[in-house]
Amino acid sequence: MKVAIPRLRTGLHRKAMRLSPPALLATFYLILAIIGGLALWLPVSHHGDVKFLDAFFTSMSAVTVTGLAVVDTGSAYTIFGQVVIAVLIQLGGLGLMTFAVFVLSAIGISVGFSQRLILREDLNQSSLGDLATLVRTIVVVAVICEGVGAVLLAFIFVPTSGWAYGLWEAVFHSVSAFNNAGFGLWPDSLTRWVDNPLMNLVIPALFIIGGLGFIVLGDLYAKRNWRGLSLHSKLMIVGTVSLILWSWSMFGALEWNNPGTLGALDSVWAKVQASWFQAVTTRTAGFNTIDIGKMHDSTVLMMMTLMLIGAGSTSTAGGIKVTTFIVLLLATVAFFRRTTTLHAFGRSLGVNEVMKVLALTTVSIFIVFVGLFIVSISHDGSFIALAFEVTSAFGTVGLSMGTTTELDTVGRVVIMCVMFLGRVGPLTLGFFLARHTVAKVRYPPGQIFLG
Repeated sequence: MKVAIPRLRTGLHRKAMRLSPPALLATFYLILAIIGGLALWLPVSHHGDVKFLDAFFTSMSAVTVTGLAVVDTGSAYTIFGQVVIAVLIQLGGLGLMTFAVFVLSAIGISVGFSQRLILREDLNQSSLGDLATLVRTIVVVAVICEGVGAVLLAFIFVPTSGWAYGLWEAVFHSVSAFNNAGFGLWPDSLTRWVDNPLMNLVIPALFIIGGLGFIVLGDLYAKRNWRGLSLHSKLMIVGTVSLILWSWSMFGALEWNNPGTLGALDSVWAKVQASWFQAVTTRTAGFNTIDIGKMHDSTVLMMMTLMLIGAGSTSTAGGIKVTTFIVLLLATVAFFRRTTTLHAFGRSLGVNEVMKVLALTTVSIFIVFVGLFIVSISHDGSFIALAFEVTSAFGTVGLSMGTTTELDTVGRVVIMCVMFLGRVGPLTLGFFLARHTVAKVRYPPGQIFLG
């Protein structure tokens, strides 16, 4: 005779089940960052000079695929610690729920409705749709890209570091690049390969592919022609190419004769390669091949703008996203043309898309300004360097002008919070903080004067 044993639910479990999917997702990421910090704090993970706050900062930076660091990853952490960082980058870049759903599907367990809601928030989707197919696409694309990237990078690292550590360097940087994390194993990032053609091809290719977004990659694989692509894919491709060409030419023009950056390079080809790398790394990648701290203020401001924009939705990158920026431009054009709808590639966008974009941009700017305000109180460094650091943290970029290591405890906590908010997403946080209520009273229309 079988006796049914009732399932016991603790108070913590009941509270977790009452959380909305965005809140639960944010909780998952926070728990992962805490576990990662504890793992990196273990004696086996470092060489004895890493405090818990430093380990937690590194973990948060890895989970949010940012790349900002307060200690040198290559010298402060052991191989075990570096493996922990790589795992955190992979989980944070592709998404915790992506891995969970992939594993459950692989062993034949169906994914429930509540899990699909969380996955929808993790992948920044508006509908539940066939999320399992998207998850499989994400995992397959990641494995292929990171594998190919590691093989190609091995041709650079193995000759200088030997087979064992050289292969590990190739794998680590391939994972870091594809997930737009920007973690490197050298204190000067990739500056020693500033004029290496293979490095300037493989690393940017990885973070551009990872930054396009898995929906775009899946769309390109399925349709394989421009006419059949969705509006989102077309906007992402056009926006990405336009931003890359613009930033590439602008960086070269602004820094060509700067003795601290491009001016220190001997050949035109080396300057072109360095301009290309710095132009695309601002799309939340975080690697650099020149000294970021010696750039002109005008270049710094341009890079801050690009970091705030970021890359694509459902990608490994951060920022407000390219499509958000494009919709902002389209809405501005529509206002001056006195039209009520937005048009792009034969499709129209409604008011809901514009409202979401405005909300996302407003919240993002608010987070950056509040973070900068608090950090500027506790730190007396250069204002533009602080602004660059905070913007890099929010865009989960990881580029630094050297200020991160100089911040006090308050400053580091603020940077961690900004990284977390930048990864989880301002709108995602706003969704579970806001209560959806139906208006019971309607008010007569009013008029305000703008501008």
